[in-house]
Amino acid sequence: MKVRVNPFAKLLGFLWVFSVLALGGVTLAQDGHSNSPGTGPDPQIYQACVKKGIDFLINRGQLPDGSFSPEAGVGITGIAVFALLQHGLPVDHPAIRSGLGYIERYIQPDGGIYSPDSFYKNYETCIAIMCLQAANKDGRYQDVIARAERFAKDIQWDESEDISPSDYAYGGAGYGRHRRPDLSNTAFLIDALKSLGRGPDDPAIQKALIFVSRCQNLETEHNTTPFANKNPDGGFYYTWAAGGESMAGKTPTGGLRSYGSMTYAGLKSMIYAGVKADDPRVQAAKRWIAEHYDLESNPGLGQQGLYYYYHTFAKTMSALGEPYFVDASGKRHDWRAELVAALVKRQREDGSWINMADRWMEGDPNLVTAYALLALAYCRPENGSGTSQ
Repeated sequence: MKVRVNPFAKLLGFLWVFSVLALGGVTLAQDGHSNSPGTGPDPQIYQACVKKGIDFLINRGQLPDGSFSPEAGVGITGIAVFALLQHGLPVDHPAIRSGLGYIERYIQPDGGIYSPDSFYKNYETCIAIMCLQAANKDGRYQDVIARAERFAKDIQWDESEDISPSDYAYGGAGYGRHRRPDLSNTAFLIDALKSLGRGPDDPAIQKALIFVSRCQNLETEHNTTPFANKNPDGGFYYTWAAGGESMAGKTPTGGLRSYGSMTYAGLKSMIYAGVKADDPRVQAAKRWIAEHYDLESNPGLGQQGLYYYYHTFAKTMSALGEPYFVDASGKRHDWRAELVAALVKRQREDGSWINMADRWMEGDPNLVTAYALLALAYCRPENGSGTSQ
């Protein structure tokens, strides 16, 4: 199955496509989530949904060379293979073996793992790190991963770029060296490092935290950017750089509107960087989420980027470590059961998912099905079942 991708949509789309994931490669237990009696989805419904999604990717999405949507580069292949690994497919499964082989073709001499002349070197390399780490039980990818980690850290904006922590670009990651930093790329870098077992004591994660804090609509000692107090609602936006940008637009006063995907990504990144629950940054982000809790839309963007949002929602809720989330009205949400229900009703007969609001490549069923499966990996039933293969 070959999916056509509009080249312009491809260019815009990767700022979403690869902030996905994991995409992190972190299990629910590692994120601190523990199931409580009476929470989570129905096991049979969950298992059927996951199985259909896996069957679609293996039987209809993957091409003979092991790739998924190769016209979009190596990234979607990495996302899809990672999703399959997260649901228990072994490394020697034919779909995994051929997918990993395809990714290996893009290992570059500088240590990065990306398509030739790629504009998305940070994204593609970090996706590959997480995917290969998930397949690295026997250490086969140890050297490749180590070199890829060095590459990803090398393109982070820090002293190597002759900038200091006082520079607003400090700690951020962008599309490559000398590309403007943004929260999407930076969150993705943190996810990749966490998948390798790096914690808050890792210097690159602490540098990234400085940038993440500056993308929050909250003025604190950690954020004195010009946008910090123009829309102080505690949510997050894409980047302050190059005049500031939010995919949700600007407020009448010139502030950058917060929106769901980046707010969850920002909160998750802070948790991974060791920011405590009582920190004002975490508290403000949680208040924003409580006021905008939604599984019918990506808050602030409607249906745009919905499946990217679903994945980031699941990963962040898991990182918070609670089986329930209480919204601003006081309603308690069994977020795993609710997210599974939202995905089940949107799954197509062939097992795939697709977003008719085709922005950021979410018209590609390979990408969107991988997003959905990654989200489902954080929603396993209480008995831990759900692996379909």
